[in-house]
Amino acid sequence: MTHTDLQDYSHKRLNILTGEWVLVSPHRAKRPWQGQNEAVSNTVRPAYDDSCYLCAGNTRINGEVNPKYQDVFVFTNDFAALQKDSKSFSVEDGLLVAESETGICKVICFSPDHSKSLADMAPKDIQKVVFAWQKEFKELSENPNINYVQIFENKGAVMGCSNPHPHGQIWSQSTLPNEVDKKNTRQLDYYNKNKNSLLGDYLAQELEKQERIIFENDSFVVLIPFWAVWPFEAMIVPKKRQSTILELNDAEALNYAEAISVLTKAYDKLFNTSFPYSSGIHQAPTNGNENKHWHWHMSFYPPLLRSATVKKFMVGYEMFGSPQRDITAEIAADMIRKQL
Repeated sequence: MTHTDLQDYSHKRLNILTGEWVLVSPHRAKRPWQGQNEAVSNTVRPAYDDSCYLCAGNTRINGEVNPKYQDVFVFTNDFAALQKDSKSFSVEDGLLVAESETGICKVICFSPDHSKSLADMAPKDIQKVVFAWQKEFKELSENPNINYVQIFENKGAVMGCSNPHPHGQIWSQSTLPNEVDKKNTRQLDYYNKNKNSLLGDYLAQELEKQERIIFENDSFVVLIPFWAVWPFEAMIVPKKRQSTILELNDAEALNYAEAISVLTKAYDKLFNTSFPYSSGIHQAPTNGNENKHWHWHMSFYPPLLRSATVKKFMVGYEMFGSPQRDITAEIAADMIRKQL
């Protein structure tokens, strides 16, 4: 059972994957809100939008025409943040240091139906998205110039999503990005000391306590991590230690799709809105090493705080000190569980 002090008094919680702390202030959860309220759109989107650059058969901004795809469609990003053939260089001018970075960025359309999000799709259809993730990860990981593949989705205008058509992105690059580098180091240190998976041992403790678990099936657990920063942050973790999503068989891919479906549907019910979030899969580098210390996982970072119109802002202390939250992970887990 959760220590009662964690629900009543300010404290810090350690993110075991990054080594960073989050300040938790449960006594502030009932404070009145007089700040900004986000606009909620109740517009029902059509299944096809002739002005959408991502709909099947439409022309994108660069003049290319999308095929009339029926399931999942992947293409190289027309405005990629990373350049495949960027010049190799480095700068060391006193304290001014820079290095060139190359990579490949892709866009993945989850469905030809413009009106749907993952929460509106059946697990069997989400499984097709998982298969596409696996295919792209495999192809990119075989490129000797790629050492990491980041799969992610930004859902909702409040998360900066520029197109409402259901889609995600895949950015791959030659070096490890900051968050992955931290997690790589922490997991490796734990594995070297304990000869076991850091997330595997954490998951066993969470399953025993059953305080932050939202859902589980034969292959996956959906939970609010003990160290969650965002109010309704969640994580999907495979019960079996796997370094990357390539280790998923077809049955496990369907169970993974079910976990995504259950969580995203519960999110939408929480505040009766199409719940915005950024989600991403963290998995082992594609550097050719065995990476036994890695236990891949998917995180969801939703910005909503207490209603469909009140957003959590990372400002002030969060920008200059460390992340802070009011609603405890345990209360957030209970609120989401009630939507199942």
